[in-house]
Amino acid sequence: MGATVAIIGRPNVGKSTLFNRLVGKRLALVDDTPGVTRDRRPGEARLGDLRFTVIDTAGLEDAEATSLEGRMRAQTEEAIVESDVVLFVIDARAGVTPLDAYFADVVRKSDKPVILLANKAEGRAGEGGLYEAFALGLGEPVAISAEHGEGLAGLYSALLPFVEQVEEDEQAAADEARFAIELDEDGQDLVPEIAAGTAERPLRVAIVGRPNAGKSTLINRMLGEERMLTGPEAGITRDSISVDWLWRDRHVKLFDTAGIRRKARVQEKLEKLSVADALRAIKFAEVVVVALDATNSFEKQDLQIIELCAREGRALVIAINKWDLIEDREAAWQAIRDAQDRYLNQIRGVAICTLSGLQGQGIDRLMEAVFGAYDVWNTRISTARLNRWLTGILAHHPPPAVQGRRVKLRYMTQAKTRPPHFFVFCSRPEELPESYTRYLVNNLREKFEMPGTPIRLSYRKGDNPFAGKAKQR
Repeated sequence: MGATVAIIGRPNVGKSTLFNRLVGKRLALVDDTPGVTRDRRPGEARLGDLRFTVIDTAGLEDAEATSLEGRMRAQTEEAIVESDVVLFVIDARAGVTPLDAYFADVVRKSDKPVILLANKAEGRAGEGGLYEAFALGLGEPVAISAEHGEGLAGLYSALLPFVEQVEEDEQAAADEARFAIELDEDGQDLVPEIAAGTAERPLRVAIVGRPNAGKSTLINRMLGEERMLTGPEAGITRDSISVDWLWRDRHVKLFDTAGIRRKARVQEKLEKLSVADALRAIKFAEVVVVALDATNSFEKQDLQIIELCAREGRALVIAINKWDLIEDREAAWQAIRDAQDRYLNQIRGVAICTLSGLQGQGIDRLMEAVFGAYDVWNTRISTARLNRWLTGILAHHPPPAVQGRRVKLRYMTQAKTRPPHFFVFCSRPEELPESYTRYLVNNLREKFEMPGTPIRLSYRKGDNPFAGKAKQR
């Protein structure tokens, strides 16, 4: 991708709406509440034949550098430094405010090309603010409506000198390459022969957990820069932000997510949107790292998040963060192992790593576990091996008889990977007790060395060869 374009402006002028319009997806959270966006979010934008990277940023506010608003402004200033062009957005209906004038002066001093956008200019209500925008000294304003898609031709003309045009056949090839590394709704690779961890197909890793578990701090330490907004306040992260990272020559796409609280406590609309964004990140990730607070781990909400990831069929790793705060580590580790044995039977053997995101301890061990979990998640077992195993299981522990008749398990095969999904063909599958299914799954996990990954086992009823035939004497 060629040029980088940063969208900046004071809060609630429609920056995220414009970002979504340019990328063609509802990636950024949008709400009437000012200050929804906090981290800077990149996206691949297209406007006609223009292709560029666009960065959504937090609203600019005049605040102390150590405050949350001040740290948000620092993220926006970093986006300006990274960009080739700046889109300075004002609210045409509200007119030019003193805050607009102050930050217009800041942007002017950055020596970056600036395009002034008067958003919400649809109808007559925005005419006054459009004319006032000339006073900012940033050139002729472009009247747009990000919500309704109006004025984009003017934005195209303003961007044309700075952004490279792309031929349609080149863009089609790029779209095909991006499509090739996507996952279908079952988590299956559309082109599975592309190895994960390469530049063409980075491994997708989502980091999730309760609020204030240290997820953003951990990602910052991985990247070696203050890429994510962090602080002592709980619930700082709202959007699910993806960043690219290279670990030991292996390409990884990390997803930082909002903290997930208990459903009963989530009342505000904005938090509901943030949690929904985090749940989407889990669905489209390949490996999910569940970050737990070492000082208060395996709470009920932690277990519900782990269960959700297992239900979605994602490869799973548990990261015990803030390990540097633990004094008696031997006793704490024993408590963790006890909790694992007690609560995590559905993903028995899942990898648990202790680390400190603040100090950078244990990150390599975590990533080794991540790639190990991904390999197990892709396990494929031949049909011959499965049926030899099934024969031994039936000889050692056959299914229980139901109403005097035994359920017959005839044949077994693996239908999918990611996660491993097995089909067993049998008679009367509806009468098999759940306990026997758990027995089969646990034995599968142990025999074929699939620790910690969700395993799905489905039953299929074979056709009755005598169905439909008249009874003969």
